[in-house]
Amino acid sequence: KFTVVPSCLFPTKNGRVDSEDRRSRHCPYLDTINSLSPFSTGRGLKSHAYIHSVQFSHHVFLNLHTLKFYCLPDNYEIIDSSLEDITYVLKPTFTKQQIANLDKQAKLSRAYDGTTYLPGIVGLNNIKANDYANAVLQALSNVPPLRNYFLEEDNYKNIKRPPGDIMFLLVQRFGELMRKLWNPRNFKAHVSPHEMLQAVVLCSKKTFQITKQGDGVDFLSWFLNALHSALGGTKKKKKTIVTDVFQGSMRIFTKKLPHPDLPAEEKEQLLHNDEYQETMVESTFMYLTLDLPTAPLYKDEKEQLIIPQVPLFNILAKFNGITEKEYKTYKENFLKRFQLTKLPPYLIFCIKRFTKNNFFVEKNPTIVNFPITNVDLREYLSEEVQAVHKNTTYDLIANIVHDGKPSEGSYRIHVLHHGTGKWYELQDLQVTDILPQMITLSEAYIQIWKRRDNDETNQQGA
Repeated sequence: KFTVVPSCLFPTKNGRVDSEDRRSRHCPYLDTINSLSPFSTGRGLKSHAYIHSVQFSHHVFLNLHTLKFYCLPDNYEIIDSSLEDITYVLKPTFTKQQIANLDKQAKLSRAYDGTTYLPGIVGLNNIKANDYANAVLQALSNVPPLRNYFLEEDNYKNIKRPPGDIMFLLVQRFGELMRKLWNPRNFKAHVSPHEMLQAVVLCSKKTFQITKQGDGVDFLSWFLNALHSALGGTKKKKKTIVTDVFQGSMRIFTKKLPHPDLPAEEKEQLLHNDEYQETMVESTFMYLTLDLPTAPLYKDEKEQLIIPQVPLFNILAKFNGITEKEYKTYKENFLKRFQLTKLPPYLIFCIKRFTKNNFFVEKNPTIVNFPITNVDLREYLSEEVQAVHKNTTYDLIANIVHDGKPSEGSYRIHVLHHGTGKWYELQDLQVTDILPQMITLSEAYIQIWKRRDNDETNQQGA
């Protein structure tokens, strides 16, 4: 039996502490290791681990902090190279060279249980109702610059946080999850996100839970902002890897409208007041919300509900600087228009499928028709910005889908494996390959697009 204990010094029979000086390069019990069972106590005479070793003859224990092996009840450290596979699975590490080669690899890895898998294209356990978080975490794990940053713990381990701050736990757990997802020497071809999700529950103060379905966009928004803040980022000045990868900027033009019940003459008069003149503010964004047209309620001649379709460029028109949209608050109405001024290296689209009112949540089933590659966003930039923005063409790398009803639905994700140029569908533990043309038939909810830089060509298997 293979068991796990945290850091502890073990007192000997004479009461003195036996430290690191008892070591053996040979342990007669190594051949008995066949499973992992965590223990929450130390190695002391009264500890569960010590008693367990005597009662059940399970002798090999691992300190999770130091990654050292001990034989109990004898209490000596075991030095044996055959144990390195176990410590590597628990704490995978990556050299700079390995990280640089990740997106060039097309080779399958073989897990210790015999199954084959592509590192990074790995299933995540659905503990109860956490598929919304799984899909978002899998999408982010396939954004190369974000992944590369978190694969190397030295990038963030020395960031100073205020005493008692728990938010840095998100950074640590996300880094651990990235390294497990991309580990080429996993025990199994899937990974448990349990520690990551426990940190999410704690740091979000139970806004996002493992046992209750959450909203993918709400989780993505909270998670990116929480990561940015935990890495020491601020709203305006201090940037982090999160803003370097995902943050763009736009101009928002706002014009107040007179109350619709007022007489026409009075409305006309009010429009000359300063209060009703158009104002402009510069704003940053982590993702763009794309509004779907209202779904028709009529049925066709066979009494089947028609599923409407809309081209991606129709819903992107919101950001062309011309299209105006009315926004209503409790007291006032406004007209707004938006124009992009900076495109980030990775652009996230959130397609607004859900409308909440006082009684229930409605889902819009409209299918968005989008190309997988070669989406040029130049026309959505202001003219003066177009001149300095060399690269404005994007290719899709991740597509999160919501299936079913608003409250009971499920999430799945399509991701592009950069090394093979192939697309895969992941739904919790299930991993299957998928044809690119099938992706566009789904109810896309969240998409991540990669900007082509320095004359990159499309590498996708479209």
